[in-house]
Amino acid sequence: MRELRTGRALVIGGSMGGLFAGLLLRRQGWDVTIFEKVAGELAGRGAGIVTHPVLYEALSLAGVTALGDLGVPIETRRIFGTDGALIGEHRRAQVATSWDRLYSLMREQIPDRHYETGRAIVAIEQTAGEAGVVARFADGSMADGDLLVAADGFRSTVRSLLLPEAVPRYAGYVGWRGLLAEADMPPVLHAAMFDHFTFCLPDGEQILGYPVSGPGHDLRPGHRRYNVVWYRPAPEATTLVRLLTDDTGKRHDLSIPPPLIAQASLAALRADAERLLAPQFAELIRLTPQPFLQPIYDLQSPRIAFGRVALLGDAAFIARPHVGAGVSKAAQDAIALAAALAASGGDVTAGLAAYQAARLPQGQRIVRRAQELGTCIAAEGMSEAEQRMALHSRDPGVVMSETATLDFLDA
Repeated sequence: MRELRTGRALVIGGSMGGLFAGLLLRRQGWDVTIFEKVAGELAGRGAGIVTHPVLYEALSLAGVTALGDLGVPIETRRIFGTDGALIGEHRRAQVATSWDRLYSLMREQIPDRHYETGRAIVAIEQTAGEAGVVARFADGSMADGDLLVAADGFRSTVRSLLLPEAVPRYAGYVGWRGLLAEADMPPVLHAAMFDHFTFCLPDGEQILGYPVSGPGHDLRPGHRRYNVVWYRPAPEATTLVRLLTDDTGKRHDLSIPPPLIAQASLAALRADAERLLAPQFAELIRLTPQPFLQPIYDLQSPRIAFGRVALLGDAAFIARPHVGAGVSKAAQDAIALAAALAASGGDVTAGLAAYQAARLPQGQRIVRRAQELGTCIAAEGMSEAEQRMALHSRDPGVVMSETATLDFLDA
């Protein structure tokens, strides 16, 4: 057996992908430092995450042991008509967790001296042979290593340096997300929805919801929260511009901080909920204190290996949320990266080439599948093929059985 040789790994980005990569490489003996551009600890606004088996596998490989209380178990899925009638039910066992829970479980495994905040990368240098790779940061500092893993997410600086032509492409619609405290749900609403993954399909739109833990990962009944996501068409040149403009008239790029969302936009959202949604979902929207906006994008990188540099997670591929694969895809990437490097016996460039060969087609499949499911949201300029796919993806049985699953990867 070839001896595994490791060295120093620079991981750019301290969110999910960076933590998975950092932890798995550390377990192999790499000297890992994670560099996060945000000063202080990250926060995910309590965003809900539906788990998949690969997520548990990655957490176990990363040395995370507290998996018995990862989140809230869900056994059934329900879909409501716009009149509020229950029109379908489907059994599928999953656990819903929160971004904050996953982050804290992994972050506590990394010593603070190996997790540096306020470090924004601005340049990368690498030369052929054994010279390694150098990262330069906005504060004038630098770090060198044998490997650089770019896990700096949706707005990846590393990707922009290596692939300036690979930019996120707006999908034509947005997701309005929100969290409602379980204690604030009226009893009738709670009985109908809280223990289930629920859906409703107003014309050209989709809304869904599922339970997650409460603040501080509180799993006690009565202390949890309900996560809701409402997908709505938003033409880029008109509606999206308006939604990204705050009450001072400032236009924000790509996304907008929740407290800055214009009051008129929130008022319109609540009015539309009363007009378009099942009464159960309209009540959820009415009671949710601070909805936040998520414009939906696609991204496919044509390459994810560049000598001693690898792209991972959302830095490599951005898939629409319908497959619920964002965190799990980052976990799969990290598993594949660690395995490829181990198999290379210390040849980093060969290991990254093998990583690219394994993950490039999988990333493409996930993005493509998410696009297919996303055709249920009516966007401008659909082709005939997309219109046919939209009819399929709006079928209640398909929505309940195929949303937030990775079954298609095994097909």
